[in-house]
Amino acid sequence: MSVLDDISKAGMAEFQEKLRLQHETTMHKELEKLLTTAKGAEQEISKKDFEGFKNLFHRFLQVKGPSVKWDKIHKPPEDLIHPYDKIKAQALPDSVAASLNKLVVVKLNGGLGTSMGCKGPKSVISVRNENTFLDLTVHQIEHLNKTFNVDVPLVLMNSFNTDEDTKKILQKYTHHRVHIHTFNQSRYPRINKESLLPVAKDLGMHGDHADAWYPPGHGDIYASFYNSGLLDQLIAAGKEYIFVSNIDNLGATVDLFILNHLMTQPKDKRCEFIMEVTDKTRADVKGGTLIQYDDKLRLLEIAQVPKAHVDEFKSVTKFKIFNTNNLWISLAAIKRLHEQNTMDMEIIVNPKTLDGGLNVIQLETAVGAAIKAFDNALGVNVPRSRFLPVKTSSDLLLVMSNLYSLDAGSLTMSKKREFPSTPHVKLGSSFTKVHDFLMRFESIPDMLELDHLTVSGDVTFGKNVSLKNPR
Repeated sequence: MSVLDDISKAGMAEFQEKLRLQHETTMHKELEKLLTTAKGAEQEISKKDFEGFKNLFHRFLQVKGPSVKWDKIHKPPEDLIHPYDKIKAQALPDSVAASLNKLVVVKLNGGLGTSMGCKGPKSVISVRNENTFLDLTVHQIEHLNKTFNVDVPLVLMNSFNTDEDTKKILQKYTHHRVHIHTFNQSRYPRINKESLLPVAKDLGMHGDHADAWYPPGHGDIYASFYNSGLLDQLIAAGKEYIFVSNIDNLGATVDLFILNHLMTQPKDKRCEFIMEVTDKTRADVKGGTLIQYDDKLRLLEIAQVPKAHVDEFKSVTKFKIFNTNNLWISLAAIKRLHEQNTMDMEIIVNPKTLDGGLNVIQLETAVGAAIKAFDNALGVNVPRSRFLPVKTSSDLLLVMSNLYSLDAGSLTMSKKREFPSTPHVKLGSSFTKVHDFLMRFESIPDMLELDHLTVSGDVTFGKNVSLKNPR
């Protein structure tokens, strides 16, 4: 390489650094302008949100190349991925109530039901016997509290999209034996892809401004939980761990065996983070997986994988487990890591096109990506039954059917089902919206002996239908 090449390379690096600084300075000025359009409490909340956004934007500008080097990825050591069967083999102690009193259940409740054709929070879609996701969650925790005479509170992380509607609905649970708290995740400005500046002109969120803002992924839970003051409040009340899961995952119930396993780790190796993983099938090839990287457990998402290795990542043979997003996390550790600013989560750049055709990006993070920052983190390989998300009408058909029985808010696979796995169901576009889906079934079919089902076109189902595959 010539001296001229060296000089031009150094010059390019200097130019790129100047460009980054220019983008960052301009972004900060634009955020200050936005703050001047608000007053009082709204301005204070936005200031906190913008601090988080500035940090994320700064890191986004600094990114050079992929966040992982493929040759440094290793399979996690066996002693860091504990089999659920071994955990369940340990008898529960008499002190299980004491452990429950140190637990808080947190549900990620920021999503809308728009992908299923519903208005408002996804958590209020009826999924079983007219019970919503939220109803089932409250029933589960109330049953725990009554059975063990404990106080496990429920915390909902809402977004600006779901907060108002959720708070109205919560009034119906006033007389249930569950203390319910809420906090809002941050509100970040969408970024014009070309100019790298905010789309928003003020802090308004109605009319033309509705598309200018977004909730920045569930990785924001750590900062927004801390900023809300609720984290300190729960620590002061003697709570030690949170169990976090997506509200639309009907398999994510409080598991006493995992809780006991967490609480009985040696004091000098106190576990601060457990990620529930389960065996990957061909339907889960895009799911994030646990790896060993720089002597730490780390979550590897498909967005981080170099293009040349995507097929390898999707392989069921090399990467055999995936993240269910059921997480058990130490409250004290969240407080420590947030205050030390050492929770370095990989940035997910999510491109979107707004209704008017404008291309924007939103910067997000994933809650599980923080695993590498916590001490003595573990994975627990759980049964597939703990991963039962309802993302589509096809999923909805499964949980509404006789494949599952409902008891105290929890769904369990019917004992009459001969196979341990659920059928593979794929309903066509005529079933996408919940309203249309319900109109096409006079009653939910018997599916106990079904292996797979694909439906396309204008199809309706009558009463008392049994679905079976030919043997």
